This record gives sequence, C-alpha cells and structure tokens, in this order.
Amino acid sequence: MPNSKFLNLAVDNQVTWPPEETVFNFEGYRLILMPPTREHTTSIHIDLVGQRITSEKAVSLINRFLSLMTWCDDNFAILQEGWSGNPIPVPVPKPNLGLITAYNWFFDRNVPASPEARKALALYREGRNAEQNYFISYAILSYYKIIELKFGDFQGPKVRDWIAANYAALKADKALAREIADFEKERGNEEPQKYHNSACRVAVAHSSIANPSDLDELPELRRLDFGFGDFE
Repeated sequence: MPNSKFLNLAVDNQVTWPPEETVFNFEGYRLILMPPTREHTTSIHIDLVGQRITSEKAVSLINRFLSLMTWCDDNFAILQEGWSGNPIPVPVPKPNLGLITAYNWFFDRNVPASPEARKALALYREGRNAEQNYFISYAILSYYKIIELKFGDFQGPKVRDWIAANYAALKADKALAREIADFEKERGNEEPQKYHNSACRVAVAHSSIANPSDLDELPELRRLDFGFGDFE
C-alpha cells in the first residue's frame, strides 16, 4: 500500500516455519514470514504504517508470537536485529560470521589459579554469549553473579555497596552518556545499587509481583539493558 514502512527482523530459530513467503494474521495484525535461503536468514516482517503500529509495539508483538511458537514446538526462537523503512518486506541477509584475525597471533595467558577467578571468567563468557544472542535477562544474571561471587554475598549489602562505590566512575564515562541518561531516567529517585538489585537482578531471577518483568515487551528489555549493555 502507499507509504508502507516495513520492519524487517531476523529470527534465529528451530520452530516450524513456512517453506515460502507467508502472510498471516496474529492478534489483529498482518505478519509476513520468510524462510531462509542461501543468502538470507529466516525473517519476520510487518508494515508499521499499514498496520498502524509503532516499531516498539511491533517488536513486542513479534516476541509474543515467537514465545507461542517456542511453547508449541518446544524449541528456540530468538528475535535478532533488522531495520525499518522499506516500502516492501525485504529479506534479511545472513550475518557475516567471519572471525577476528591477527597477522601475528600469539597467546600467553594461563588459567587463573583462583577458583573464584575461573568461575568469574566462566560467568562472563556465559553473560557475553547471552548478550550476543539477545538473552538480556540471562546476561544480567551472569554479570550480577560475578559481583556476588567477588563478595560471596548473594544479594547482600556488600554487593550493593560495591555498585554504589563504582557508579560514580561509570557515570563519568562520556562513552556511556546515552546509556547513563536512560538509566538515570528509569531509576528516578531510587539509589542505583537498590535499583539494580530489585528492578533488575530480582526482577529477572524471580519476576515477582513486587518486581515484575515481562521479557516479551521491548521497553522492558531496554530497561533491563540500560545498566548492562546496549540492546537495540
């Protein structure tokens, strides 16, 4: 239709997917699924203008769809990056999986002697892998557990004191100005260390009534990621 503006997003998944471009209705909106090809990855598309939906609500809608597919097929479905603005749905190219190489490569590190350091490295790898694959909640838990490991203090005052003591240096980093501004807006008058504990760590670990967290909602993923990375 005239003035269409499609949102095109990649989907890494092992759920049942149609073998050809397919249009279907979900929760009152028209979604388009595209299968993988030699050059393109599996993808999902929606006309933001034609469907009268914001990109934020569209991503949340698509997450709802993928959550249902995950439940029905008992397999994974990860919404990945994309873009918007095309007048027609555009297949998403496969990512460039080339490795970082060095002309003169050498490695002279040893495994740390400290069991705690080894565990911290393992948690960092898990967190970084989760962040790379858009598992923001698991990344937060992994990073937070590194601080807990340092003090042997599960959600205790030592962890909160450490966050409070180091937040000023983080806030002064100009490279993080946008993330800090978003985080400051979200935490309001609550102290940074208390916000990280209750609204982030506890919210994703327990999703209690007092600290709810709906991980299908894009605003919630962004909120959680303000203090730990940069989710787009």
